[in-house]
Amino acid sequence: MEEIKAVENRNRFKSFYLFLASFVVAFGITLLVKEPGFTDSQVYVIFLLFFATGLWVTEAIPAFAVSLFIIAFLVFALGNSYFNSAPENVEVYVHTFSDGIIWLLLGGFFLARAMAKTRLDEALFRFTLKVAGTNPANILIGVMTTAMIVSMLLSNTATTTMILASLMPLLKSLDKNSGVTKALLLGIPVASTAGGIATIIGTPANAIAVGALEIQGIKIDFLDWMIYGMPIALVLTAVSCFVLIKKYIGDKTPISIGFLDDQQSDNRSKDASLKRIIVIVVILVTIGLLVTTSWHGLKVASVCAIPLVMLTLTRVLDGKDIQSMPWDTLLLVAGGLSLGHGLENSGLLDHYGKMLIALQLDSTLLICIFGFLAMLIANVMTNSTTTALMIPICMAIVPGSKLGVALVVAISSSTALALLASSPSNAIVFNTGLLKQKDFRLTGILFGLLGPLLVILWMLMLS
Repeated sequence: MEEIKAVENRNRFKSFYLFLASFVVAFGITLLVKEPGFTDSQVYVIFLLFFATGLWVTEAIPAFAVSLFIIAFLVFALGNSYFNSAPENVEVYVHTFSDGIIWLLLGGFFLARAMAKTRLDEALFRFTLKVAGTNPANILIGVMTTAMIVSMLLSNTATTTMILASLMPLLKSLDKNSGVTKALLLGIPVASTAGGIATIIGTPANAIAVGALEIQGIKIDFLDWMIYGMPIALVLTAVSCFVLIKKYIGDKTPISIGFLDDQQSDNRSKDASLKRIIVIVVILVTIGLLVTTSWHGLKVASVCAIPLVMLTLTRVLDGKDIQSMPWDTLLLVAGGLSLGHGLENSGLLDHYGKMLIALQLDSTLLICIFGFLAMLIANVMTNSTTTALMIPICMAIVPGSKLGVALVVAISSSTALALLASSPSNAIVFNTGLLKQKDFRLTGILFGLLGPLLVILWMLMLS
């Protein structure tokens, strides 16, 4: 007990020192870069940018707490006449909590929780395995395809956890050093991460990009994003699967999947079956309306009210389910949107954008640099914080290609899988004890190099 307290105290001191160091560095950089003509708002926002970045990188405090700090700081510093010679209306920084992107993510959370509660996600995975048969290569294809599809609605972390739990009986029946074991374990985080690229609700980074574009007056609906993201997700999954088959499986003999029949007898009650049907109907209706927003004119936030209302009215989800949702992710997104508003409203983006435009750098080259830079940064930070930090700045640097640069940065940040810390999905499969750190090099390098390259080429083709 005393050892645990000692560790907790050391962690508290470490967090305090990291917080203090981030403050000092941000304060120093602000003094160096501020110009005589800067307004009070510009000085405060540029300090906030560096301070928040330091807190996100060092993880001195949780990421969602940094976002709450961003909102509080903007309201306090920019709207207070005691600290700002030209106080401004700060409602925009608070209203990010009710932004359409927040409702979009919340609708995704409700659908994901309902799928997990009714075990619809598990049923889909088991069906896939039975269809795949006993050929190891076909099983890998089935597992990765399912992971990609499911993670379009669920987070890649939830997808990895669900599929790994269902796959463990099979993995236990195999030699732990088997190439099939390694291929399956490495394929799960790759496919679930790729699937998150395909839809706006697949990962918070996508929603942050859409929110940043809306601030600039550029609207991206659900179908628009799928046009950009789906082909990339399909190619990344297919190429990764092909490489894993060549590297680890080859012409392996068939394996038994009889455990599927032994593990679960599906004696579901009528009530449980009815709830599963309700979830399927709600998913189909919601996705159908999301991909046809250009036809019926309903806003995304309005469509996402359907799962919120229907899943609670029908009692598929109860109070405990609502409490267990990742509300911290919504806070992170809201803070990122508020920081984007601050950079835009203060004029800092316009100021530095004009400076860089004067250098006459090639926009295509800059977008390429931003894509690979986002991937590198996201290997040590989350893709959400990377996107929230980079997109406003990058759009100011390349004002003529705001849509392209936002999509490249957001999607490229999701291709970071080189380290265990790069993605929770990596950590989850590593914790099985069946992989070594060096095993992640293949998929990490492949995903990290191929991902941004595909995104950039696809954006250039569509532009």
